[in-house]
Amino acid sequence: MSTEAVTHLPPTPPSEPSTYNNRTAPTSAPQSQQKHLWVITGPAGCGKTSVAEYLHQQLQLPYLEGDTVSHPYKFQWHRQQLTNLQFHTPENVQKMANGQPLTDADRWDWLILLREQALLTLTKPSSPQPPTTPTTPTASSASTLPPSGVIITCSALKRKYRDVLRIAAYHRPDLSVHFVYLQASEAVLMDRVRARQNHYMKDYMVHSQFQSLEAPQEDELRGDVLSVDAGGESKEVQRLALGMVRGVM
Repeated sequence: MSTEAVTHLPPTPPSEPSTYNNRTAPTSAPQSQQKHLWVITGPAGCGKTSVAEYLHQQLQLPYLEGDTVSHPYKFQWHRQQLTNLQFHTPENVQKMANGQPLTDADRWDWLILLREQALLTLTKPSSPQPPTTPTTPTASSASTLPPSGVIITCSALKRKYRDVLRIAAYHRPDLSVHFVYLQASEAVLMDRVRARQNHYMKDYMVHSQFQSLEAPQEDELRGDVLSVDAGGESKEVQRLALGMVRGVM
């Protein structure tokens, strides 16, 4: 997959209500066929990767890590890995490594590529885990069924970035987009990032991200955004996020 940047503006969404309500809006798709795109969001250090990996393990859904650029991107689906995919362009990676914040123009291709890869993942046949016991039933058609959802990590700091990802559900009554917003103070996240070893994101970039951050507003929180207190220990945050996600599924 090419990572060459293509400069363009984000698609203009069709007119829609001012509130987002993926969680409660009626859908024409039967519950068993409804698919979910879970976007784990928040500034650097909030625990996006930790939470996404935990949800991936607990819910057995494919996982796309959109923010990791320090190694070849890994698409995880049970025991399978597809390498050599990277959503940020090399130019973006270099800017972040140099401590330069990304502009809106830098982000459009990243967001669109991540969104389209998530949609593609929802069409791919899943690969079931091996039986955990000799009596575990197996379905002959299991390997031909696409997953019921996909998890992605994406900082999605601004509302317009979240809107680019929301386009995934346009004209898709069988798909709901949800944002799991990991909320913590700037001081807490600065300390976490300082403690990281060999990571491209430096602590001073946390302040830059908080300057850009547009936290979800009331209409988003009433609709498709789940706000999780991410100020505690990692395992506590993981459990909180899983409980909220299961409450929607």
